[in-house]
Amino acid sequence: MKPIYSLTAVGRLAAVLLVAALAAACSSGPEKPKPTELAPNAALLGVRLAWSARIGAVEFPLEVKVNGDNVTLASSDGVLQSFDARSGASLWQSASVGRLAAGVGSDGRLAAVVTRENELIALDAGREVWRQKLPAPSFTAPLVAGGRVFLLTADRSVTAFDGGSGRKLWNQQRPGEALVLRQAGVLLAVGETVVVGMGGRMVGLNPANGAVKWDAPIAAPRGTNDIERLVDLVGRVARDGNVVCARAFQANVGCVDAGRGTLLWTKPASGAVGVHGDDKYVFGTEGDGKVVAWRRADGERAWTSEILRFRGLSAPLAVGRSVAIGDQSGLVHWLSRDDGKPLTRMATDGSAIVAAPVLAGGTVVVLTRNGGIFGFKPE
Repeated sequence: MKPIYSLTAVGRLAAVLLVAALAAACSSGPEKPKPTELAPNAALLGVRLAWSARIGAVEFPLEVKVNGDNVTLASSDGVLQSFDARSGASLWQSASVGRLAAGVGSDGRLAAVVTRENELIALDAGREVWRQKLPAPSFTAPLVAGGRVFLLTADRSVTAFDGGSGRKLWNQQRPGEALVLRQAGVLLAVGETVVVGMGGRMVGLNPANGAVKWDAPIAAPRGTNDIERLVDLVGRVARDGNVVCARAFQANVGCVDAGRGTLLWTKPASGAVGVHGDDKYVFGTEGDGKVVAWRRADGERAWTSEILRFRGLSAPLAVGRSVAIGDQSGLVHWLSRDDGKPLTRMATDGSAIVAAPVLAGGTVVVLTRNGGIFGFKPE
């Protein structure tokens, strides 16, 4: 294996902070376009609020983890909680483990999060069992699988830990650009492969030793400076069997056969949040609020909807005959999977939907910035 060169810890932190500062500067620049006015609710799909609950405010890139009928989530102050998504009943709740930067990963028993102090923490039914100090920040939920905890850090390295003891098992590090995104990346298990986003590439690793099994490009760096060359794969992903589709930040959407490690297609796309899909389509929300459906088979656009432009959209969730998407005003919109036309919408607590909606126990679960948890039942 060739020598690997990476940023120092100070350099990594500066790079992350620079990207965060750039995002803040953009948000305080020219006046943003006004969100598109919504038409009266079409009410063509029966959806009811089945239950609601609350945790603390969420101000980090949270992944709501689904295990069967249960969901596990966390608040910024480091309190984790697991719910039965069918009824909303709380299964367990942890004490605060510290301010969070990434989470939640879980295999249904062991849960894992990362704190702002760069500590990886594992909990069993809400009880802390171990923690490990990390050499770099992480903004991606840990992957808990096969009795191990896998972690993607901001220096684009992947580390495996023993799930029982927290002992480090291996580390795989790749060369990276100077800047990284302060948001969740790609990290999942597909069969006997750990699939991870490293820059604009999707990489398959051997979970036993971290060896690279394959490497497929979704997007390549462009431009003449570090900002223009920034490229990262962002979560969530659209998986169907061995095929994993992902977004490269403000560049492309593409699909890879993770069984063979082959790139199937890439298409230009200008969005900042992940994608989702079914066996027919891959759905994504663009930076200007367009909702796009690409045909999974070849990447050609099936439809584009502009009815939610500039509304600050979440990553989508494909559910039944619809696509569920949250916005910055706390509304959840259901669009037709076949043509993008509105089916219905539901309100939450008025604060932004901060995590991609998930489906568990026949319930669509969404989470707001203010910590509201809402379980909707499509009928």
